[in-house]
Amino acid sequence: MKNEKLLNGHDLNGFTVEDIGDDHLFTNLKTPMKPDAFKLSDSEKKERISILFEEIMDVLGLDLTDDSLRGTPQRVAKMYVEEIFSGLNPKNKPKVALFDNKYQYNQMLVEKNITFYSNCEHHFVPIIGKAHVAYISSGKVIGLSKLNRIVQYFAKRPQVQERLTNQIAHELQSVLNTQDVAVIIDAKHLCVSSRGVKDDNSSTVTAYYGGAFNTSEKIAELYNYINI
Repeated sequence: MKNEKLLNGHDLNGFTVEDIGDDHLFTNLKTPMKPDAFKLSDSEKKERISILFEEIMDVLGLDLTDDSLRGTPQRVAKMYVEEIFSGLNPKNKPKVALFDNKYQYNQMLVEKNITFYSNCEHHFVPIIGKAHVAYISSGKVIGLSKLNRIVQYFAKRPQVQERLTNQIAHELQSVLNTQDVAVIIDAKHLCVSSRGVKDDNSSTVTAYYGGAFNTSEKIAELYNYINI
């Protein structure tokens, strides 16, 4: 019944699909997943996606007997499951080891300009951006590369930038056992630049300031680090 209502353009926070248009809409911090999302193996998912994408190409009128197009359904299926949407599967979540803060470094640590590629869940076209993450140690520290990997894990799924920002921040707070975490994301959405309004100059900035970062002084200090 819910799917029927959605297909008829209703039951989206009181708005229709037409009302929402290209505006962002998300209903939960968690990526919306079916309860049986992992019933199929990766191999089974790739096989089914390949068949379905071949049908899409056929409906578009493409000649699937052409040498250039013949392998495209399989390539897309592999890309979806193993690469750009691999963050949907918890088995791909980065394993994080913490270390004692033996240097007694008690100021903010900032990892800036983490490049990521995600996909807009409304149109399935790329979101390309940079993430800046920061934390203040509560006695433990994390390897720098793991900060990058956490960003990439949550980016590799259909996303909304606001949710992506919060997911990264909450994961870091959980892993580091501290509320003193900040995340800033500056990204270009191809659903804005390549279609729709077709604005190639704008970008979207979102931020999360937790704990000690939620003061004007710390925010100014953080932006000073980022702009060095």
